[in-house]
Amino acid sequence: MGICATCGNHYEGTFTVSKDGESFDFDSFECAIHKLAPACAQCGCRVIGHGVQHGDTIFCCANCAELAGEVGLVDHD
Repeated sequence: MGICATCGNHYEGTFTVSKDGESFDFDSFECAIHKLAPACAQCGCRVIGHGVQHGDTIFCCANCAELAGEVGLVDHD
């Protein structure tokens, strides 16, 4: 029985995700998102789609990038 790396739930149906040389067990995609997905630099929501990026800064959308003072970024189609 595995233990979720985010919530600590003991669950026989955990799955493993590897990222940057580390492996984590999760009991749901929601927990995997909370642990591994980047957060928008403006609003803090987890970026689970393409998002937009300027340098090392990630935003969930072009609107958040604009609110943070970035210009010229557009959402992916």
